[in-house]
Amino acid sequence: MTYRRLLPSLLLLVALLLAGCKKQSSTQINYQMGERIVAGPMVYNVVQTIWKTQLGDLFNVRTPDNRYLMITISATNSGGKEVSMPFLTLEGPGGKEYHEIENGEGIEKWFGLLRTIQPAETRQGNVVFDVPLTSYRLRLTDGGELGTEKNVWVEIPLRMDTDSTVAAPTPGQQ
Repeated sequence: MTYRRLLPSLLLLVALLLAGCKKQSSTQINYQMGERIVAGPMVYNVVQTIWKTQLGDLFNVRTPDNRYLMITISATNSGGKEVSMPFLTLEGPGGKEYHEIENGEGIEKWFGLLRTIQPAETRQGNVVFDVPLTSYRLRLTDGGELGTEKNVWVEIPLRMDTDSTVAAPTPGQQ
C-alpha cells in the first residue's frame, strides 16, 4: 500500500533528474578580441577588424550593400583528427544574424572556401561580412558535427579605422 503512494513521487523525481540531464546544442561563452579562444579541438584568435567601403582594385571593385567588415582570424587544430571550419556568422543588435561572404574575390589573404584544418595545423586569414556599421558578436564553432557543435562568441566592438583605399588625384595635382 505504501508503494502506491510513493510511486508518483518517485516518478516525479526521475522526471526532474532526466530534465536536468538534457544535452544543450550550444554553449555560449564570450571572449574579447585578442584572447586565446579554446572551442573543443579548435584554438582561435581574432586578430583585428577593418571596415572597408569597397573590395578589389581599380579595375575590379566590389561595393557592399552596407559596409564590409574584414576580420583577421587565426585558427589552430589542437586535436588528433582534421576539422572542417564552416563559414562564420555575426550576431548584431537584437540578435539579427549576418553570414560571411562566400566569394573571396578582392579579399586580401582570404581564409578560403574549403577550410579543412589538419591536426597541429594553424591557418590565418580574413573573413568578410557585408553589414551595417555597429558592434557585433562573432560565432565560432568547435568543429563538431552539425547539430552537436559547441559555439563560443567573440565581442567585435565598433572601432572606426580609415579605409586604406587610394584617393584619385584632384585636377592640377601630379
